[in-house]
Amino acid sequence: MTDTILDPTGRAPATGGPAPDGTASEGRPAVRLAPRPDSLAGARIGLLDNTKHNAMLFLQAVGELLVEEHGADSVGIVETKANFSVPVDEEIISRYRTACDVVVTGVGDCGSCSAAAVADGIAFERAGLPAAAVLTDAFDITGRTMAGVQGAPDYAWIRTEHPMAVLSEDQVRERARRLVPEILSTLTAPGRATGEGA
Repeated sequence: MTDTILDPTGRAPATGGPAPDGTASEGRPAVRLAPRPDSLAGARIGLLDNTKHNAMLFLQAVGELLVEEHGADSVGIVETKANFSVPVDEEIISRYRTACDVVVTGVGDCGSCSAAAVADGIAFERAGLPAAAVLTDAFDITGRTMAGVQGAPDYAWIRTEHPMAVLSEDQVRERARRLVPEILSTLTAPGRATGEGA
């Protein structure tokens, strides 16, 4: 049996979908990652909460660590999506483009929210904002399928153990501290010229 994952953005072509070889969907240009800064020094962080339990706590802990320990200037914008399965729209992206330099979004720990988190990360990349989407490892297939639907079959997200929703506050903060190095690496390209998106 084959399961079909629908594009929650509604932006995929009516016909086609991801090519069998995993390349970009027909009618949709391949996605290039946004240019990365050398570091987060002076950067404004954007946090997008998908409403899942513990997601906001995790994102706020990540934001605090990026500011306190990795040179970011501030958390410039924090928003909560209307629904975890609803992808970001152009209005939200426009606010983030104005208020921040990089975005951390998540946490995908169910099927539809993981698919939407991947779509969100790719949407921010398309808008020129480096983005780190965080998903739990139970939904790798869902995330990879959505990446293909979005025309970015090789899109990489931050992967963590499932589940996140049942963790205590201390455990969530520990998880944030453990993932910050990978998030930092995803958002920056030290020593590399910007604009070399995949």
